[in-house]
Amino acid sequence: MSSSAAQHAVSPLRALLKFLQQRGDVTANLAASVPSVAKWSLAGLPKYLQSHEVERLLGTCKGSNAGERRDRAILLLLARLGLRGGEVAQLNLEDINWETGEVSVRGKGGRISRLPIPDEVGKALATYIRLSRPRCSCRRVFIRVRAPHQGLSGCTAIDHVVHAALKRAGLNPAFKGAHALRHSLATHMLHRGASLPEIGQILRHQLPSTTAIYAKADLAALRAIAQPWPWR
Repeated sequence: MSSSAAQHAVSPLRALLKFLQQRGDVTANLAASVPSVAKWSLAGLPKYLQSHEVERLLGTCKGSNAGERRDRAILLLLARLGLRGGEVAQLNLEDINWETGEVSVRGKGGRISRLPIPDEVGKALATYIRLSRPRCSCRRVFIRVRAPHQGLSGCTAIDHVVHAALKRAGLNPAFKGAHALRHSLATHMLHRGASLPEIGQILRHQLPSTTAIYAKADLAALRAIAQPWPWR
C-alpha cells in the first residue's frame, strides 16, 4: 500500500491493540511495537511518458470526427502547455485571444496566467471550435459530444480523455491521469537542457521547491555529483 494508506492504518491498529490489552486478551503492550510510517516530502519520482510515447498518444486522435477533434485539442493543451486537467475543463471561449495568440488560464488560488498558444495547439483549437463544437449557450471551450451539450464536468472528465487515448495507443503507464502529460513536459524540458526555474515558470509553480522534484529525473546530471563507490 502507499505510505499515506499505511499512515492511516497505524492509529486504528494501535487503538485495537490497546483495547485488547485493557480487556485482558493480551498482556503485553503490543501497541508500542507498531512503528510509525515515514512519508518524506518529494520522496517519489515524477511519473512521465517518453517523448515517442507522447507522440504516439497524440496520434490516436487524427481529427476524423467531432470527438477526436475535441480530444486532440485537449491532449495538446496538456502535452504542449502543461496545463492541469481542471484548468483545461474550465477554459471559456473568451479566454482565447486569437489576435495576440494567447490563452488565459485560471490556475490554483484563482490566479490567471496568459500563455502563448503554439501553432499546433492553436490549429487544433480552431479546428475543433469551427467544425465540431456543438452549438449551445455554454461558454466553456470543451463541450460534451452527446446531449446534454454542456461543459465537461472537470478534471475527472479530462482524465478520462487521457485514459481512453492511452488505451487506444496501447500504453499502460503506472499513472494514467492528465498530470502524467504535465510531468512529461517538465521532464522532457529538463532533458533538453532547460533549467528548473524555466520549468517552474512554464508550469506556473509558485515555489521553487515544487519544481525540485524534477531534478531527480535528470540522471545524467545526478551521475556527475554522485560519490564514487568504495570498491574493496
